[in-house]
Amino acid sequence: MSKYKAAPPVADINVTPMVDVMLVMLIIFMVITPMLSKGVSVDLVKAKNPIAMANADKEDAVLVAVTRDGKVYLNTTQTTADALPSKVKDMLTNQLDKTVYVKSDSRAKFEKVVEVVDNIRAAGVDNLGLLTEQIQQERQAAPAAPQQ
Repeated sequence: MSKYKAAPPVADINVTPMVDVMLVMLIIFMVITPMLSKGVSVDLVKAKNPIAMANADKEDAVLVAVTRDGKVYLNTTQTTADALPSKVKDMLTNQLDKTVYVKSDSRAKFEKVVEVVDNIRAAGVDNLGLLTEQIQQERQAAPAAPQQ
């Protein structure tokens, strides 16, 4: 009877399981990421000194969005500007924070944004937050010293 020798141990790293796991995680993140944004996505107006409004990210915050083409969204449902007062009143009845947040596309007509704000005010809302983005300021290089 002859004894069989076992194969020598393999010193290479098997990366196939790691690649499989990473691809599954990539797919999961690609599917979930669009669901994380609240409301309708718009290119917000840029301001030098925006005020941070952390309450706008809460689950029960009332968000009104005005898109570039003038469509009005209350949270994620499309509506008309004239229907806003009744819908906003209904949403704010059981909330402690009576603030309504408005985010507008930077290329939306100002007339449409004013109409939306007026209709929100008609609903009896006193606290209105306008959401903006911080302007990314470019750093200027220091002037070179004069050569002598």
